[in-house]
Amino acid sequence: MTQPPHPPGPHPRPDRDAPPPRRPPSPDSPTEHFRRPRPTEDPRRPGPAGGPPWPQQPPRHDAPTEQLRRRPPGPDSPTEQIRRPQPPGSPPPPVPGAVGPTQRIPQPPSPADIRPTELIYRPQPPTPPPPPPPSVEPKPRPEPRRGKTTLVLVAVIAIALIAAALAGGELYARNRADGILTEVAECVTEDGATVSFGVNPPFLWQYLTGYYTNITVKTAGKRVQRADGMTAEVTLKDVRLHDDGDSKGTIGSLTAVLTWKASGIKDTVVSNLQFGSLITGVRTDANAATVIFEAHGASVTARPVVEDGDLNLEVLEASGPIPKEVIQTGLDALTKQLNDNYPLGIRADAVEVTDSGVVGRFSSRDATIPKEDSDPCFARL
Repeated sequence: MTQPPHPPGPHPRPDRDAPPPRRPPSPDSPTEHFRRPRPTEDPRRPGPAGGPPWPQQPPRHDAPTEQLRRRPPGPDSPTEQIRRPQPPGSPPPPVPGAVGPTQRIPQPPSPADIRPTELIYRPQPPTPPPPPPPSVEPKPRPEPRRGKTTLVLVAVIAIALIAAALAGGELYARNRADGILTEVAECVTEDGATVSFGVNPPFLWQYLTGYYTNITVKTAGKRVQRADGMTAEVTLKDVRLHDDGDSKGTIGSLTAVLTWKASGIKDTVVSNLQFGSLITGVRTDANAATVIFEAHGASVTARPVVEDGDLNLEVLEASGPIPKEVIQTGLDALTKQLNDNYPLGIRADAVEVTDSGVVGRFSSRDATIPKEDSDPCFARL
């Protein structure tokens, strides 16, 4: 069939959206098979499994599709088969009539297999915790001995605190009592004095109860009241301090040792006797137990004696212008003053003459401690 010629002028471009004109089939035209145009591969479709995605093919700008009418079949019209175009890289089609080995023709992948694939990692399941160890029943642990240790520590601390308190209290009490008794002793003897206390029971207990088992007083040795050069060592036992209205307490026993040096006897006689200025020296004779007073070309020999609890000087010999009786009267007046001034009922028990002086021993029993109106020296007790 012959198509009419195109009119002169520019060739009109057929509309792509309009369907092509149908040609009447020719009986002599062979049957032609046309391949449907392959759609453009979607760039989002993955390629073969594990391979790269299919490349995007550019759109075709060919001429518009023309449909050929199928010729009516005839006995003499041969059938022409239009082969499908092979993809690049595929083997050539077999030659008709040629005998050869069977060849496997790979089939191109379908469009559903050419979408790009995305590797999605499956999250790893969490690691299961290790199985718990087999339960073993714990052995009962022995209870710590905290109670006993705590009690021991508390006891030690308490004992330490009590000991410190007792030590501090005893120190305070001892200092205070020492100060008071020292002041009393110095007032009574008119000399410096030191005081010490017994240790049994503890002094703090003695101070709190007012009961002192043993008190010792020693003077400095300068004088005891009016007797120059005399030293006193006094021991008091069972001292009870209590104010009962008539006295400030009692003393169970008191012993005193008075040591009177020869030089002290001379100074005392010179200061208290009218003829004392005539005395130039005093010496003692331990073998004869006498005291010798020496003057300018004269001497007086006297013996210390104890009479009714008083210490006296008995004149044995006197040479010089002063009669013996006058000397005896003067010595009696001096010893009387000394005996009368001894406090707490002290009385002489014995006397001894040594190479350096005279030693007298005095004592008192159940003495009453006077109140301050009777003797101001005891006002602080």
